[in-house]
Amino acid sequence: MPDDLWECVAPLLPARPPRRERYPGRLPVDDRTALRGIVYVLCKGVSRPGRSRHGPRSR
Repeated sequence: MPDDLWECVAPLLPARPPRRERYPGRLPVDDRTALRGIVYVLCKGVSRPGRSRHGPRSR
């Protein structure tokens, strides 16, 4: 994602809530990385079988 596009999008994203101290869970993915993945799937039309095995599984 180009820097100029990210500069336009970043202010529109909500602030991250603070993490819990007890059972904080998995570290969140960087916002820019998450948005890049969303844009990729939307532009390429990737179906479920074509996605990477490294992402979270849905039930």
